[in-house]
Amino acid sequence: MIKLTDISKTYTMGDTTVHALNGVSLTIEEGDFIAIMGPSGSGKSTLAHILGLLDVPDKGSYLLSGAETATLEEDQLATLRSQKIGFIFQQFNLLPRMSAAENVSLPLLYRKFRPDATPALPLLERVGLSSRAHHKPNELSGGQQQRVAIARALMNQPRILLADEPTGNLDSASEKEILGILKELNAQGITVIVVTHEEEIGEQASRLIRMRDGKIQSDTRKSERKAVVTPPAVILKAQPIRSEISEHFRQGFRVLLANKVRTALSMLGILIGVAAVVALLALGRGAQKQIEEQLSSLGSNLLVLRTGAKRIAGVAQETSPTRITLEDVDAIREKVTEVKTVAASLNGRAQAAFENKNWNTQVIGAEPSYPQLHAAEPQIGRFFTQEENRTRARYAVVGATVVRELFGERNPLGEMIKINRESFQIIGILPTKGANGWRDQDDVIVVPVLTAMYRVLGKSYVETVDLETDGPESMERVQEQVTQLMIARKHIPPAYQKDAFNVTNMAELQDALSESGRTMSMLLASIAAISLLVGGIGIMNIMIVSVTERTKEIGLRKAIGAKRRDILYQFLTEAVVVSGIGGLIGVVLAWIITVSVAAASGLPASISAQSVVGSVLFSALIGIIFGIYPASKASKLHPI
Repeated sequence: MIKLTDISKTYTMGDTTVHALNGVSLTIEEGDFIAIMGPSGSGKSTLAHILGLLDVPDKGSYLLSGAETATLEEDQLATLRSQKIGFIFQQFNLLPRMSAAENVSLPLLYRKFRPDATPALPLLERVGLSSRAHHKPNELSGGQQQRVAIARALMNQPRILLADEPTGNLDSASEKEILGILKELNAQGITVIVVTHEEEIGEQASRLIRMRDGKIQSDTRKSERKAVVTPPAVILKAQPIRSEISEHFRQGFRVLLANKVRTALSMLGILIGVAAVVALLALGRGAQKQIEEQLSSLGSNLLVLRTGAKRIAGVAQETSPTRITLEDVDAIREKVTEVKTVAASLNGRAQAAFENKNWNTQVIGAEPSYPQLHAAEPQIGRFFTQEENRTRARYAVVGATVVRELFGERNPLGEMIKINRESFQIIGILPTKGANGWRDQDDVIVVPVLTAMYRVLGKSYVETVDLETDGPESMERVQEQVTQLMIARKHIPPAYQKDAFNVTNMAELQDALSESGRTMSMLLASIAAISLLVGGIGIMNIMIVSVTERTKEIGLRKAIGAKRRDILYQFLTEAVVVSGIGGLIGVVLAWIITVSVAAASGLPASISAQSVVGSVLFSALIGIIFGIYPASKASKLHPI
């Protein structure tokens, strides 16, 4: 069954070379019960590692069932271990977060095929622990833990059982129980190899091998080996990939729950990063949407004419020749044929009063076409007419804030208010537009432009002229024609023509503001994403610490058949679980932040599905990227 020929193994520790095995040759037949004994440093543990395919010799030949194993790769050795060899360790090496039944079933995770029914309970019954199947290792005595380890070693129905000091940590009663189980298993045809210091075990073995200085000192057969009994066939079926992946994730959750504080701290960076990215994108999108709504309320194909600045001695100074009058507005209507609608306006502050209430507000003097260009058609009542403007009628259309401050819950339509001591009748209420940065768009009173000029604000000119063109293709031509018309009417010298008037294209302004909003949102999100990278580094650090702490667990998993990819997947799934859960919690936190800020500022902010999915996937990707190094480090650890 096993044939070793001239096996040697050398270890280098600093400047010292240790010859652990030196030309060992050994043949083991199926059904043997062998005890390997010798003092510390004799090489018995190294021989056991090589027999168990946990290590490979520096030179020599190792035939297992006629196949050479000394030159196999680690994953090939892992496959052989899962098929042919079961291990019993002195320290039991049970995973503390798993029950006895789950510890016994662990080898099934690393098999391409698995039994049709999980045989953990029958195996535990076989070692006398069926009543303790759901108990954790810390709820079992030392002897019970070792019996669970024996059941685990039998899970894959091995033909070889390798025990390293299986009774070293047990009392005499437990020692007899374990030894009885080993003898019973050998009687059933399983080859048992025990590495021990106990002479009692050596005396009860059918074959005793003594070692010293890396060589076999004696090999004594004391009784005939047991007849080999072929075990009953076990029905096997392929293990679905999804089952393997789900098991990795299930174990990942358990590992992380066993270290709750450390897990919470490691996902904190991811949590903050995702929350910041999602919240900032939502708030930035809200701000951009508000800008777009406000600009779209100004109408399409809109140009705005304002007075520019004449530069005298390098100082910007507005002078009277560049002021815009109503006669200039009429000239634009008559001479610029591609202008469809014109609305002149001026504004200023004034004191409004009703009964015993006063309110300082903005007064806008506007032409009747003002609502058409500013989406300001009254929700209640009406706007004033051209005739009412011509006769300087004292009519007013008020915003929602003015109504609230002066009238409360009272209907203002038809009521008389005083504006700078002039009486005005309210004929309409403007639609609600909300706050725009520091300015409340609803804190306004609109009156006829001539009334504002001569009865309220005392100005003989207008400050803004809104121009709606026939279409977007004519905007540049209209812009040029209006500028030249105003320069000609005001007789602006060539040296000052550039700064005399300012015609703003609102479509270009809207595009610029929208692009600026998008750029700012992406910039803020990029800055917030840095915390995701910091969180990823935190995960990597925690996973490296976890690998260091769990070297025995990694060795155990490899001993029972785990390949490198299995260990790699296990640690990667743990990193993905940390980052994925951190990302989900971050989304919840982002929602709370967004709702709170939107409620406090009045900003229309909403979280998009794309930002949520993108952030969670990105956080999972961060877990994979920063989990690769520690996972790879774990997978490359030597089984012993």
